[in-house]
Amino acid sequence: MIFDTHAHYDDPAFDEDRESLIDSLLGAGIGHVVDIGASIDTTRKALELAHKYDFIYAAVGVHPSEVEELTEDNFELLREWSEDGRCVAIGEIGLDYHWPEPGRDLQKKWFRRQLNLAREQQLPVVIHSRDAAKDTVDILKEEHAEEIGGVIHCFSYTKEIAKECLDMGFYIGVGGVITFKNGKKLREVVEMTPMDRILLETDCPYLAPEPYRGKRNSSLYLPYVVEEISKIKGISTEEVIRITQDNAKTMYNMHL
Repeated sequence: MIFDTHAHYDDPAFDEDRESLIDSLLGAGIGHVVDIGASIDTTRKALELAHKYDFIYAAVGVHPSEVEELTEDNFELLREWSEDGRCVAIGEIGLDYHWPEPGRDLQKKWFRRQLNLAREQQLPVVIHSRDAAKDTVDILKEEHAEEIGGVIHCFSYTKEIAKECLDMGFYIGVGGVITFKNGKKLREVVEMTPMDRILLETDCPYLAPEPYRGKRNSSLYLPYVVEEISKIKGISTEEVIRITQDNAKTMYNMHL
């Protein structure tokens, strides 16, 4: 069964058909999904989904673009939620320098705080990093994130940066971009990354693979990602599914 390690079924894009879509996943070969929090509100919703469906789990965290909402009080909420039995990670957290706001210092502060929360709770981290490769890697090294573990989700950097992340023991999250004509950089990363360090993800409703690029994404489209990885690695699609599922269970410390 396919393991979608990063989805946002709490997103309003699914408001019209959320239940029927989620109900269709198991029959389509999607065995597990982790719904990832990106704000206080979406984290709350991710946990609600994880309590409603036994094949959905949650990650709790605040995305770098949303850190202006963080206060000591709602950071304590994250701590409380991280102790929920349906929570398997802290995320998505990290740095995003694509837009000028929030300020970089504020992003770094809450990135470090959430990394340390993950260390305290002995949970892996789901890292979002956009246009911020050097600072992301520097902070991961300074905070000894190799002791925490996790995934660099929607990996978008060079194979040299990938090697630094792999050397710290991180997994590489691979989604629809691998199927894009301009996805050459990610294909190179997948080529050099050992299979036991690759995770499947959608980031749905975003980043749908070809031939659905630009449309709403869902876990149902992961077979296109599997197919591309199997071509790059020269192994069967069944092996890709089996290995990435094992990787996800290992990273999320799931004894299923």
